[in-house]
Amino acid sequence: MPDTADIEAKFWKALKGDRTVMLGLAGAGDEGMSQPMTAQLATEDAVRGPIYIFTAKDSDLVEALGGRSPALLHFAAKGHDLFAAVTGELIADNDRGMIEKLWNPFVAAWFEGGQDDPNLQLLRFEPDRAQIWLNENSLFAGVKLLLGKDPKDEYADKVADVRLS
Repeated sequence: MPDTADIEAKFWKALKGDRTVMLGLAGAGDEGMSQPMTAQLATEDAVRGPIYIFTAKDSDLVEALGGRSPALLHFAAKGHDLFAAVTGELIADNDRGMIEKLWNPFVAAWFEGGQDDPNLQLLRFEPDRAQIWLNENSLFAGVKLLLGKDPKDEYADKVADVRLS
């Protein structure tokens, strides 16, 4: 039976492996619509963020951002065994040292000018709070239901509300 710390650790491990998130600005209307982004952490053992994202300065998200804004990050692990909704603050942060540290061939493919591309924008997401759900295998839930057990009882232990700041 996982506790909150275990569920949080599973989230960070899954995020490091899968990296694809949906990111949007909180309460920004159409300009803040969530977009798929690739998330990176500064170090392999980083927990609780920050989460970095490379994007373009002329993207809708950056133009609506205005430097910094409350934001929402949604994550689904590849195997759909974990889901998370994370609130926090999104900040335009072209820290040269962090750009160099996080730069890789996948990012380079999007920016012809390399690390000096004038359209390059590094975003820093400072997480504040997360709701994390572990997905109970539906086959096991079905078997438990057939045996007269309520699968919702065990599911209560598979949700964590985590303060990340």
